[in-house]
Amino acid sequence: MTLYCATTNPGKLAEFRLAVGHFPGAVSIEPVPGLREIPPPEETGATFEENAIAKAVYYSHRAPGPLFADDSGLAVDALDGAPGILSARFAGPDATDERNNRLLLDRLSGVADRAARFVCVVALADRGELIRTFHGVVEGVLTHSPRGSNGFGYDPLFFFPPFGCTLAEVGSDRKMTVSHRGKALASMLGFLLDRRP
Repeated sequence: MTLYCATTNPGKLAEFRLAVGHFPGAVSIEPVPGLREIPPPEETGATFEENAIAKAVYYSHRAPGPLFADDSGLAVDALDGAPGILSARFAGPDATDERNNRLLLDRLSGVADRAARFVCVVALADRGELIRTFHGVVEGVLTHSPRGSNGFGYDPLFFFPPFGCTLAEVGSDRKMTVSHRGKALASMLGFLLDRRP
């Protein structure tokens, strides 16, 4: 089975492909053909789920088969859930991971409560019709400075207590066993495989 993915983020695509490696031979993931030339939809939803659904339904009109899109990010308790749906552009429309991380650390300066979670919602659609959504969450604590060079986004600040390190200090294989994205993808793939004749 081929699933199409609506992301231009190479880090996300690599993680999605890694996730299907746990289902050998069952599913392959391909980007939507010509995705970079398709004008992106506006992300006007108030939640990860609303944005994931909007993207999946929009791009599924342009895919030759079932398609999924995700919306994911970091929710920090002390910031009332921010950066949340604005995680990728926390420091502005053209923000880099480094600028987002620096702004987050600035906002948390002197803050004792550093509990946070990564949240991912994956929406599966086909030809403009939503099929289902799938959720994944991983709980952690934010460090006071970046640690590790693996991963992307806020991984260098996200300390995962069971590993005793940040998600940027472990390899991708190990990260995907616990990550929000890995959990959501595993749920979706399990659902799809259960439906196969």
